[in-house]
Amino acid sequence: MELELQNITQQYGEKRALDSVSLTFTEGIYGLLGPNGAGKSTMMNIITGNLRPSSGKVLWDKAEISAMGAAYRSILGNAPQQQGLYDTFSGRRFLSYMAALKGISKKNIQPEIERVLSYVNLTEAANRPVGAYSGGMKQRILIAQAILGEPKLIVLDEPTAGLDPKERVRIREKIKDISGDKIILVSTHVVSDIQSIAKEIILLKNGRLVDRGAVPALCEKYGGAADLEEVYMHIFGEEERHAEIDPI
Repeated sequence: MELELQNITQQYGEKRALDSVSLTFTEGIYGLLGPNGAGKSTMMNIITGNLRPSSGKVLWDKAEISAMGAAYRSILGNAPQQQGLYDTFSGRRFLSYMAALKGISKKNIQPEIERVLSYVNLTEAANRPVGAYSGGMKQRILIAQAILGEPKLIVLDEPTAGLDPKERVRIREKIKDISGDKIILVSTHVVSDIQSIAKEIILLKNGRLVDRGAVPALCEKYGGAADLEEVYMHIFGEEERHAEIDPI
């Protein structure tokens, strides 16, 4: 099982959001870090097939995802940072709808819904309208739909946004629990969410790959940093102080 990015470039007019990025992922959790405008969301959108790169290829087990169609969607779970939800749907109905879109068989839909509701601690709220959910609950229902059907590739963009500290820890541990036979990509600004669970950290800056590696190796490389937070500030400190809000 392998996800490969080959020389991915994404151009928006004169702005290059990604610049010849090549990466290979195998089973495990990968943390994607970088300041606003680094290219994280662009990379996520290309990996999930929501955006065609200006040049380069994305391969799943050596096959181009652009040619795989439904076969790729069947192994993909995606929880974007911002997504319109069906506010009048109950949580359970929303998950049922998403399960049908994923092609999960009718006999397996209900057991899958109950499994993912328990996973994100929303069983008791499952019959309430999604529109009445708090921001954190909406984030959890997005994670729930991403893991429907046990996908082999899971892409999570800021998965703990809006969650209280207790729920952040719970979701972090659950992500770790299911990572054994999956590739999980987590883009986040909360360094602590991935420091203890990521197999590798991917560091992006101005659309380019700055570095990648396991947390201990990165800490040693960057002056014997005490933790990933110090590594992050060593690389991106100035950008973080002066960054403007940028959706890319």
